[in-house]
Formats: sequence, C-alpha cells, structure tokens
Amino acid sequence: MAFDYKKEFKEFYLPPRTPGIVTVPAMNFLAVQGQGNPNAEDGAYKQALELLYAVAFTIKMSKLGKHKLEGYFDYVVPPLEGLWWQTGVHGVDYTRKSEFQWISMIRLPEFVTEEVYDWAVREAAEKKQRNFSQVEFFPWAEGLCVQCMHIGPYDDEPATVAAMEAFAKSQGYAFDFSQGRFHHEIYLSDARRCKPEKLKTVIRQPIRRIE
Repeated sequence: MAFDYKKEFKEFYLPPRTPGIVTVPAMNFLAVQGQGNPNAEDGAYKQALELLYAVAFTIKMSKLGKHKLEGYFDYVVPPLEGLWWQTGVHGVDYTRKSEFQWISMIRLPEFVTEEVYDWAVREAAEKKQRNFSQVEFFPWAEGLCVQCMHIGPYDDEPATVAAMEAFAKSQGYAFDFSQGRFHHEIYLSDARRCKPEKLKTVIRQPIRRIE
C-alpha cells in the first residue's frame, strides 16, 4: 500500500477544528514562488501549480521508468501547500488578493535528494517541452505554530484565524510573522471539484512565547 503522509502524520495534516499548538519539523518541498491574485485566470499561481504537479508526478511515477531512484518507496503525492504574505501586513488581508506574495509547494518524500530533484526537473522539462526553472528544491523548518482545520470557503478563513489567535494568546503565545515565517495553508480538497462550503484547509500560523 502506498505511503500516505496525511494518514501517517495526522498531527500535521488532519488537525481538529479547534486550535492546537504544534512543532513542525524540517521538511523538503518542491516550491514555486510568485505574486498576485491566485484566482486570476491563467495567472502565475495556476501556472505554478502546473509546474509543481508535473515534477511531483515525475518523481512518483519514476517507478515505471528506466531511471530507478535509490530508496524509492511508493507514496501518495502529499497535498498542495501555500505560504502567503503581503508587504506591510501582519498576517494576510484577504480583501487585497492582488498584493499576495506566495510560495506554493508540495512535500517531498525523504528519498528525494537535490540530485533526484535535478533529475526530475530535467525529465519533466524534456517530456513537457516546457521551462521548469521556477521550480525550487525548498528545505524549510517551520517550528512552533498554532493550527486548525478550516471547513468552508477560503474567504471565510479570517474567523478561523481570529479564533486561532485568541487561543494562542490564552496559552501565552503571539503570532510571529518575523523573517521567514508566514501564514500557511494546506489544501486537502480540490477546489475545482468541491463545493466551497465543504473545502477542508489546514491553517497554520507561526507563534512565539510572549515574554
């Protein structure tokens, strides 16, 4: 049976709808950085997702090709994730989507080294006849966070974020959007196929202990 990160690491991918504190370990990702409204038709965000998934599935489906990857194990491609921020904004302002800066990313299995990543990008570019230079190998250690499962439209997230902030403060923590720390979302639903009111999104916010 294929290894499924969502099931094996439920504390990171399937949290309850009530906020909780979590320490997230270092992980490696495929990532594409960009800016602008993620809802723009044929915009940078949608193009970034195409690039990410092409490389992600090149790695997953390598088991069927001649190029065998050392340490490979069959797995379910982890869910899409996103880091979001805006210049001069503490957190994010959902009413100013055109000002979004983002890093879209997909977690990599542990056997994927930078060498494997380089091979996958070259392989995807050759097969798709497309430029994949935007795709990065992205190591990231998120650290201490508050997180919660949000059910519903993305535009309804501020209420969930407010509840998370109130919980964090009650536990002696404050949001910490310092250098390299961002509003983080993990998308467990396909927005193209799921009704907005049923969308499942893990929301994670960086925190620090209040001194």
